[in-house]
Amino acid sequence: MSELVLAVFLVAIGMSVAGTGTHLYQQVARKVAEFRVDSRNAMASVVSLFVVFICGPYMMLRLGWRADANGRASAINVLLAAFIAFSWSFVTGLMVMGTYVSMLRAAA
Repeated sequence: MSELVLAVFLVAIGMSVAGTGTHLYQQVARKVAEFRVDSRNAMASVVSLFVVFICGPYMMLRLGWRADANGRASAINVLLAAFIAFSWSFVTGLMVMGTYVSMLRAAA
């Protein structure tokens, strides 16, 4: 049972970081965060890659709610996007918590 709680905690951390990062990026850059890596120079491409990797779960979850030609969201699209987003947020949460714990151990 504790493994399940830990997994849900990591998913929550990952989704929180992804949502916060997405909205922070959109405020600072004054443009919508999207799955694009092509930019005007190499540094902007690296920043875009970082944004896609960290903020990807939240962006993927938003992509699942896009409406089709009829103006409705498809249940398959929503479920697939949610599965991918929450799986991805587990990895993001694992990285964030791993970095946090390693920084705590290095400081001690």
